[in-house]
Amino acid sequence: MLHHVSLGVRDLALAGAFYDAVLGALGYRRVFEDDTAIGYGRVDDEDLLCLKLHDDAAAPGPGFHLAFSAPTRTAVNAFHHAALLAGGQDNGAAGLRPDYGDHYYAAFVIDPNGHRIEAVTKQADA
Repeated sequence: MLHHVSLGVRDLALAGAFYDAVLGALGYRRVFEDDTAIGYGRVDDEDLLCLKLHDDAAAPGPGFHLAFSAPTRTAVNAFHHAALLAGGQDNGAAGLRPDYGDHYYAAFVIDPNGHRIEAVTKQADA
């Protein structure tokens, strides 16, 4: 359905360092960059998430968040840990969320620009 999502950021270097850490924990990497944007994905020049530099960037309001697919619960844990080390705010520690499904395992953070993000897997691993 979606080709990619773009997030406005006020400090591209700070945002890039944060997303290098958290998305690296999920198996994604920088697939392009220039002076005003950084793209993340798995294949060169095919970004799934793009950070765009804007002086007046602001995170969307309540009710909006992005959920990134994680391959395992270990990856969700690594995402959460990396986010906190890279300047993110805890918004829900890694763990099962039975209200969302029997195997819904997720962690929630707020990035340095105020974007609410999540890593989630539905794998039934320990």
